[in-house]
Amino acid sequence: MDRPAFVLHEHHKPRHHFDLRLEEGGVLRSWALPRGLPPTSSGNRLAVAVPDHELDHLTYTDADKSIADIGWWQEESRTERRIVLVLHGQQDARRYALIRTDKDWLLHLTKDQPGRA
Repeated sequence: MDRPAFVLHEHHKPRHHFDLRLEEGGVLRSWALPRGLPPTSSGNRLAVAVPDHELDHLTYTDADKSIADIGWWQEESRTERRIVLVLHGQQDARRYALIRTDKDWLLHLTKDQPGRA
């Protein structure tokens, strides 16, 4: 079974930020995360949609860009304004919701996490 990949790139220039990239439709859909992934479910993080990237960007690194996490992702639900997904990274699996606002997106760590009752 082919699982769609994800990568979380950490950029060090021009300003420190992260990019979340999800394999979908033959490309990597991408969001810039100025403050990274939300560490708790008590707050949201801004996620700015940026142009899609080619799949070969999945493992791309350079002097200013490294891979913070990589793995596969699964979609749990989707509407026009929300995507609920689980990122299965190198250390664990975490459930997030990408929520579309009028201008950008928000990334939210859900209260219910995989493997928890």
